[in-house]
Amino acid sequence: MVPKLRVNREIRIREVRVIGPEGEQLGILPTVEAFNKAQEGGYDLVEVAPTSQPPVCRIMDYGKYKFELSKKDHQSRRHQKSTQVKEIKLRPRTDKHDLEIKIRQIKEFLADGNKTKVTLTYRGREMANQEMGRTMMASVIKECTEAGTVEFAPRMEGRSLIMILAPK
Repeated sequence: MVPKLRVNREIRIREVRVIGPEGEQLGILPTVEAFNKAQEGGYDLVEVAPTSQPPVCRIMDYGKYKFELSKKDHQSRRHQKSTQVKEIKLRPRTDKHDLEIKIRQIKEFLADGNKTKVTLTYRGREMANQEMGRTMMASVIKECTEAGTVEFAPRMEGRSLIMILAPK
């Protein structure tokens, strides 16, 4: 959480507890004096704990602080592995051999740690015979159980039957 920088133009708070740039306690000072001390050193006065009695302010270089926070955030993101959602598109009349190739691709995606969205699209009169698509999805689930789990069961969305598989 980034503390908010408050430049005290309206000085209502009479006294604040001040922490110096090196982390040392400077004691309880009037707000104007604390602000002047920060300005003398070329620093900013940042209110860290506004709810405590008296409020706690820290003298610091706020720009440098934000830069270091962004660097830490960038470092933590670099070491994360992001998962992508890969998509495989099928049709109800997809041939057996083509389906085997698609299932092999799904297994590869799951082995790489990616989620896979399987979309089966109906056109025209195929909507009248949706059982073909459901049996095809059931066979895909059966073939991929050792590589992944069903995160989102097959469901109709418009003219498409959609499911999502996640890696184990």
